[in-house]
Amino acid sequence: MIIESKFKILRLGRMITMDKKYVAAYIRQAGLERMTKEDALKITHLNIAFCKYNDEGKLDSKVKNFHLLDKIKEWNPDLKAIISIGGWSNGGYSEAASTEESRKAFAKEAVEFMIKHKLDGLDLDWEYPCCSISGINSSPNDKENFTLLLKAMRDELNLQGEKDNKYYMLTIAAGADKYYTKFTNMGEAQKYLDYIMLMTYDLRGGFQILSGHHTNLYSPQGDIFTISADEAVKIFVEAGVPKEKLLIGAAFYSRKWDKVPNINNGYLQVCGTTGAFGPDYTELDREYINKNGYIRYWDDVAKAPYLFNGSSFISYDDEESVKYKCEYVKENNLKGVLFWLYDADETGKLLNSIHENLK
Repeated sequence: MIIESKFKILRLGRMITMDKKYVAAYIRQAGLERMTKEDALKITHLNIAFCKYNDEGKLDSKVKNFHLLDKIKEWNPDLKAIISIGGWSNGGYSEAASTEESRKAFAKEAVEFMIKHKLDGLDLDWEYPCCSISGINSSPNDKENFTLLLKAMRDELNLQGEKDNKYYMLTIAAGADKYYTKFTNMGEAQKYLDYIMLMTYDLRGGFQILSGHHTNLYSPQGDIFTISADEAVKIFVEAGVPKEKLLIGAAFYSRKWDKVPNINNGYLQVCGTTGAFGPDYTELDREYINKNGYIRYWDDVAKAPYLFNGSSFISYDDEESVKYKCEYVKENNLKGVLFWLYDADETGKLLNSIHENLK
């Protein structure tokens, strides 16, 4: 088709001009309000979180001040702003993907939302196809329909791009384990995607009482339950995704276990709580890291830090672990790094580490 040929040329040009590694930042209202020019220049893609179905069955977002993107794009004209659709416990996507008619309707509505807010693409964060663990509806047919939904979205984006003489992006955030490739056909789905963001955080936490790393680069010794960013990359490559389309994730927040036995610095201990969300990095830096009884430890196998104070164990990313992730991206020819969440680090240390180490 003429449209497909034209956009192959546009994509090729975009690849040539944007060969640098990507830095994709999830951001919410608070982050948009405090974004600085210095930070804007360190980011290549902004994922606005989240757009989801409202009570009327239409896509809507809690983010209201999209006009703030105008200033951010003045600072960094190359930055791409993308609306992320979905997120944990946000459903409706199994239903939207179920028929050709519903897929086309969803794609059209998503593109209309994108155009209304002068954005550069769509990001689908369906958590997860074929799985109702987050309280959403699912179906065994999701495995095939997921790819068909992405195709419908890509087709609608191409039609809009033909009108605007512009290439619009399509991406997904993916669970970083075998369950995700089991419930999707990633070898086919990736053909419609510019890149895939592996959520290599929350690898352990909310469902587990065993303390450990939640955003580790490599698998630690002695831990038979935790996956790693490295393993996730291998799983997706084996499923048919080119390495050049993969981003790995960094966490600007922590996971925290309490009532932890004072053994082995709290690591790999059966705790009195699951690993709930802990402090954001802003608070970790101010109140926790080598402060108030917490000692920072480093796992040189997993390339991951953790904190322990005798009864509470905290897993997180810091400047050192982020540096190793960036080196991994370059050494393995991945597309870049994503992180959740820009709003969570007011120190700027983690973003600066990503920026410096991806050069």
